[in-house]
Amino acid sequence: MPTIQTEETTGQTEETTGGKKLPSHAKVVVIGGGVVGCSILFHLAKFGWKDAVLLERDELTSGSSWHAAGGIHTISSDPNISRLQSYTINLYKEIEELSGQSVGLHQTGGFYAASTKEWYDYLKGERSKARYMGLDQEFISPKELAERHPLIDPDHYHAVLWDAQDGHLDPSGTTYAFAKAAKAHGAQYFTHCGATGMTQRPDGSWDIVTPKGTLNAEHVVNCGGLWAREVGHMAGIQLPVQPMEHHYLITERMDEVVNFGQQLPHGIDFEANVYCRQEGQGMLLGTYEAQATPWKVGGTPWDFGHELLPPDLDRVADRLETAFERLPAMANAGIKDVINGPFTFGPDGNPLIGPVPGMKNYWVAVGVMAGFCQGGGVGLTLAEWMIDGEPSIDVWAMDVARFGEFATPDWGTIKSSENYERRFVMTFPNETLPKGRKQKTTALYDRMIAKGAVMDQGFGLEHVLWFADGPEDAHEVPSFERNRSHDYVAREIKAVREAVGGIEVANFAKHEFKGEGVREYLNHILAGFVPKPGRLALTPMLTPKGKLYGDLTVACLAEDHFMLFGSGAMQEAHRRWFEKDLPPGISYANVSDDWHGIALSGPKSRELLARITRDDVSAEAFKFRDLRQTFVGGVPVIINRISFSGELGYEIYCKPQYLMRLADAIEEAGADLGYRWYGARALLSMRLEKGWGVWTMEYRPDFDAVESGMDVFINWKKEFVGKEATLKAREGGVSQKLVTMTIDVEGIDVAHDEAILKDGEPVGYVSSGGYAHHVGKSMAMGYVAAEFAAPGTKLQVEILGNFYDALVLAGPAYDANGANMRS
Repeated sequence: MPTIQTEETTGQTEETTGGKKLPSHAKVVVIGGGVVGCSILFHLAKFGWKDAVLLERDELTSGSSWHAAGGIHTISSDPNISRLQSYTINLYKEIEELSGQSVGLHQTGGFYAASTKEWYDYLKGERSKARYMGLDQEFISPKELAERHPLIDPDHYHAVLWDAQDGHLDPSGTTYAFAKAAKAHGAQYFTHCGATGMTQRPDGSWDIVTPKGTLNAEHVVNCGGLWAREVGHMAGIQLPVQPMEHHYLITERMDEVVNFGQQLPHGIDFEANVYCRQEGQGMLLGTYEAQATPWKVGGTPWDFGHELLPPDLDRVADRLETAFERLPAMANAGIKDVINGPFTFGPDGNPLIGPVPGMKNYWVAVGVMAGFCQGGGVGLTLAEWMIDGEPSIDVWAMDVARFGEFATPDWGTIKSSENYERRFVMTFPNETLPKGRKQKTTALYDRMIAKGAVMDQGFGLEHVLWFADGPEDAHEVPSFERNRSHDYVAREIKAVREAVGGIEVANFAKHEFKGEGVREYLNHILAGFVPKPGRLALTPMLTPKGKLYGDLTVACLAEDHFMLFGSGAMQEAHRRWFEKDLPPGISYANVSDDWHGIALSGPKSRELLARITRDDVSAEAFKFRDLRQTFVGGVPVIINRISFSGELGYEIYCKPQYLMRLADAIEEAGADLGYRWYGARALLSMRLEKGWGVWTMEYRPDFDAVESGMDVFINWKKEFVGKEATLKAREGGVSQKLVTMTIDVEGIDVAHDEAILKDGEPVGYVSSGGYAHHVGKSMAMGYVAAEFAAPGTKLQVEILGNFYDALVLAGPAYDANGANMRS
């Protein structure tokens, strides 16, 4: 098999045990000596946890790191991952100087070439993100690209985005530089000393068995890479990651490369599905096959090491043919090496990092496919999380808690394969992905499909986006512009605003607390008011640093019995948060799957409800923010008088086995009232008209309660987690504020992450938005510099490279005083 030769091949074989005895105890043990594990070791030691040990079963880099292509870039679908990738690239000079080990860094600049209008539109969105993030990206012409990269045929391209930070490095040298820099800060690493087993003590620490003895650690970090699943099995967990075969080739010497006189840039051609960079006097060219090849689905052999897999160029022949059309000189170049090596993907292409819900002192950093782009940022994040208790920025896009028990190994292989295949394939804002579907459904799934539902999935559960006229009509064309669902969604909203509509609420999270002292516990961890029996309250939940960690509805069923309703996506992250310091005598359970249900909304919702319950549901008897345990439609329910649509409404929760009967009763009773089912797109449009934020968009740990406006729900008379930091923010003022805007635009709306500008200068970004059908306006929510947050401020929003006038609103665009909701 070929040997990978990079420009600064390190030939590292350093044996660090060197007679040094394995310690019997460590603050933290990192398992896995790839770039991610070594980065985490470095950051932990740098930030003060010097009693840190890394265990590697072979030599460092013996998994995927040694055969990585070594390209580095900042662009990512998530802005905070882009920030961490920029941090990673900027970190390399520091570790090189500290370790004395060259990382072989070549910041040649990089290009992203758009050969279709759709890819050009995508790159306009990336440029907009870069604008407000302060990243150094600019558009250049195809002709200018050809001047910077003479192998490129510019006639294939509409436009090119250029990033001066991009380039490539030496993977092995970089990994060793992290390890040596960690050692310089006081950490230790041991090669030929892999973990072979582990057990947890009653105090939460871990005994880790190795060939050189047993080591007790307060914390364990699984950075197993290709062996992440197997390391997870030692602790009894299943991680939904999958190694994939991946090809790239290295050419022989090319005169066009040698004679250019300077380093060629790193580059990506999305439509051709290839990436390329200079490698010595030739070129490196890689691609992602249209049909993924999962490797070792049953488990990675422990004796796999510095090996490659048999190449199969037939799998990538079509991609190479397209690449050679766009880089014609490469068609005549000799191929020196063909590399087919495995590396590990996660279900959505992003890493899985953080503390594992349901486990104590067990952390993961796995599925870091772009290790040399992201490894430094992952190390920074894990070290902050472990030492400070929370990362400095929101890393939800990488948090292992975004997956729950639905993410089985089989599902992980299916979704990881899909993501591999779509690595350079456009995903539009309105697009739903086909693989791994129906993993979780409710009893109404078939009913909704029969009615023309277009579905998506969240946290593994199918939910309705919108309703077409029937199953044959239930489709839409992926687009950046308003799509064919527009008029259908308008129809659903009209029913809710004028009559009555219903939406499934199974995908809301439900957290149940019981026991003496539970009110005191909730008063401590929640910043808002904890209600009396039979009442509901809205409250933020904050971190010790005052950052948002929850936007919850608290239901008091009894003095010793509470239910919290919140983000379905965050349910395992919140479970992890609640279980972390749960006092004795209080029981907690994530009961999201135990309660499904239907929310009724609209001026006729009370009349419909009255027809299917014996209770008095008049405005006087059942007030806004009341709750009851009663019977509706002949089934036992919890009913909350609250509505996210902004209309009079009720959330009716029942056990899953009663859901079909409840739906039957609602449909029958609402037939003459204009009842219509509606989906998530309608709900998100209606909440825009009310100026209500959504978790993972407006509400996330990047912001505090004052910036987000959630401080209006805080009970300042009590002590709560994050109070000191929040008081400081309130008294000292904040630099940014959440605003709601209307946008003067036709035919297209924001999605998220677009730049907000004042006089041509970026002052914020869009967190979410869309078309508000009832008020007939395009709207957006976003964070802007506090000086531009005043009502009436005129701003601009960048959408696909164009700038549209926007106006900051003074309050909700619909039913400003909430009279409808409280009626």
